[in-house]
Amino acid sequence: MAAIYDDFGRRWAHGTSPLYEEWSIGVGADPELPALLAGLPRRQQQPNLLFAAARWAGAPLASFPEWREWLDAHWGEVVEIGASRATQTNEPNRCATFLPQLSRIDGPVALLEVGTAAGLCLYPDRYGYTYDAPSGVHRIEPDAGPSPVRLQCRVDDDASVPARMPRVAWRRGIDLSPIDVRDAEAVDWLATLIWPGPDHDARVARLRAAAAVAASDPPEILRGDLLETVTDAAATAPADATLVVFHSAVLLYLDADGRERFASIMRGLGDAVGRTVIWLSNETVHTFPAVDAQLPENLDSAQRFVQTRNGVPIALAGQHGAVYETTPFRA
Repeated sequence: MAAIYDDFGRRWAHGTSPLYEEWSIGVGADPELPALLAGLPRRQQQPNLLFAAARWAGAPLASFPEWREWLDAHWGEVVEIGASRATQTNEPNRCATFLPQLSRIDGPVALLEVGTAAGLCLYPDRYGYTYDAPSGVHRIEPDAGPSPVRLQCRVDDDASVPARMPRVAWRRGIDLSPIDVRDAEAVDWLATLIWPGPDHDARVARLRAAAAVAASDPPEILRGDLLETVTDAAATAPADATLVVFHSAVLLYLDADGRERFASIMRGLGDAVGRTVIWLSNETVHTFPAVDAQLPENLDSAQRFVQTRNGVPIALAGQHGAVYETTPFRA
């Protein structure tokens, strides 16, 4: 447990959230906290859930010693909040790392996101984008006109800049704990899950703007285990649309057997539902051994997901959508 928190601080929070970096490293070095956390259910051991639950309960955004003292006095309340809520990082800017692939699909597209939370990533065609590419800055707007939501992403290849918006004909989500995007308290919880720090402040405003877009046309979200529901949900997509099943930072919550079972389902999904299926995955290194075996040697994936298309790695995608890099995978 100490190693998990130390890694979270040094690998993920470093350089983007100084406070969470300090808290995480502090937890890792604390003589008591790792053992306390190890006694909680596995789901509640996650750094982001612990920190968000503490902030929800009123923890000060202060140095680790001060925060640690506060946590001692409020431990029971924090544990209770963590038991009743979940880590659901519904970052709409991740759409900027899926759009390069979605824009290349001819004809109508059906979107099915597993681990969708409030469904904010189901609206890639409703947001505006700014791509910083080698050739300069490129802006893309929805076909209906400028969007109140502006997503930004740096790409390392002009070929990654989308030429057009996808034609989204259908959108659904799956989640163990769906969030009603019209529920103000639920959106407040999503905002609390965003890390503190200058690199993340803009994410709060972006999330709320995206929530307003989604609330104007709320997505249909199925409550259930993705392993048990994805095939049935996929079967309801329109037959004339290319079905895209996608996810970001979801499969780390499954054990190794569950991840392999999901990969097996995805490999056979097209035959099972009788239509073309594209599987887009943004997950961390070590999620799929079969993907890891295809990665270049000495790949630096810090603060990056490995994006795969149908199980083949094609890009590195920033954990919050700010970068999209294909250089490591170009021959």
